[in-house]
Formats: sequence, structure tokens, C-alpha cells
Amino acid sequence: MSRFTSTPFDPDRSSGGTVSYGRISAPGVDTTHGAILYLDGITVSFDGFKALNNLSLDIGVGELRCIIGPNGAGKTTMMDVITGKTRPTSGTAFFGQNIDLALLNEAQIADAGIGRKFQRPTVFEAHSVFDNLMLAMKANKGVRRTLFARLGTEHIDRIAQTLQTIRLTHEAARPAGRLSHGQKQWLEIGMLLMQEPQLLLLDEPVAGMTDAETARTGELLNELRGKHSMVVVEHDMDFVTQIAGTGKVTVLHEGGVLAEGSMRHVQSDARVIEVYLGR
Repeated sequence: MSRFTSTPFDPDRSSGGTVSYGRISAPGVDTTHGAILYLDGITVSFDGFKALNNLSLDIGVGELRCIIGPNGAGKTTMMDVITGKTRPTSGTAFFGQNIDLALLNEAQIADAGIGRKFQRPTVFEAHSVFDNLMLAMKANKGVRRTLFARLGTEHIDRIAQTLQTIRLTHEAARPAGRLSHGQKQWLEIGMLLMQEPQLLLLDEPVAGMTDAETARTGELLNELRGKHSMVVVEHDMDFVTQIAGTGKVTVLHEGGVLAEGSMRHVQSDARVIEVYLGR
């Protein structure tokens, strides 16, 4: 039994949205009900202020879910709860049905398969793009020994595939500090992918990018759809439209879910227009 296993979560008790069934399953994570993340009744209070207020939602396996909402809606706090940075005052957060995130610290949550990318890229600027990916490789004992000795064919192939995915093959030898802002964002996404996460949390991934970089980032995330489950917090509505497709968009307001549905649905919701899109 996994050391992360706890009392199974029953999705029938959750007040979140309908689960969308995916095609992949994370090793050690029970996704038999089709969802990889359940948040149920999450409340986070800071000195009486509720940053999250009875928040409930679920993310399907292989789903790309966009989260939008005005500043102060609770988007960052939600991601903090998922990654263990902030503990909820009440409610439950489960990774699959069997991993109670409240029982784990930040490092254990990352090890379980949840990766987070913050708005500002954090890369090793003095090291090459290739070395950044190598250093980010999931450091199990076998890989760790290889990293400090000689890379095997399997690891080199993984890095090469990731370089191709993030569109940096021709920049492999370039120091990361010489990349453009958008390329640094792609590199950090690649570094997360090297850690083999099952759930990716991306915080405003196109902030500060050129239009061309934004479009290429949308292409990248669409390619990752189905291979990884993703939660994308973003304010750029054109970008959200590009990556949302026919999937769900969740609108947060005052710490809870204001609306949820297709991009077309939430764009036409009078409440969403009033508190967010109409601003």
C-alpha cells in the first residue's frame, strides 16, 4: 500500500462539478471515478477574512481546466492549498480518491505527482537549457547516481523529447539566462515535466509574453492535454479561449465558484460579466 494512502474519498459526497473522465491514471493514485483532484468545502480564513469560502470542484484525469476570476477571488490560495503551502481551515482536498493532501507536506505532495509553476520563471540561469532539464529530473536513487556520473541513453532520450516538446531543441546548449522571457517559461514547464507530474498547476503562464510566444504556449498546453491533468490560472481571455476548447472554465469570486462551464457559457453569464469580464 502506498505511504500516501488514507481513507478513500467518496466523490458522491462532493458538492463539486461533474467529473469528466480521462484516459490516463497516475501510479499510486486511485482515479477509478475519473477525477484526479477533489476539493470539497474548502475554507481558508486569515484573521476572519475568508480567502476561500466553501470551495468545491473536481478535475478530471487528463483534463485542462482554466480558472479565471478577479484579483482576490482566491485563485492563488486554492493552489496553495493543493500544494500544501496553506492548510485549509475546513474542508477536504484529495489527490485521486486515496491521497489526503492534508496529511502531506509540500515536498511529499510534489513527490506524489503534483507540480506547480509560479508566474515568474525560476530557472538556473548560469546553466544550459539541457542542464536545467537534467537537474530537474526526478531524483530517485537510480537517476541520482546517473546524474552525477554519466547520463544513460534513456535519460538523454527523455531530455531530448522534452526539449522538442517545449520547442527549445536548438537552444539546448544556451545558458538559461540568455533565453527570452517566454522561452524561460517554456523551460520551467519542461523542468516540471522532467519530474513526471500527474497534475500540473500553472499560474499565469503567459504573463509578460509576446503575442507569438503566447500563441506557442497555447499550442504547447494543447499538446499536453490528455497526457497530463492541468489547472491553468490566467487573466488573458484570448489565451483562455485558445486552450479551453470545449472544456470547462471555472470562475472564482470571493473564494467560491461563481460559474462553471464552457468558455461561451461563462462569457454569457451575467454574474461573470458584472464581477469580472465587464471590468
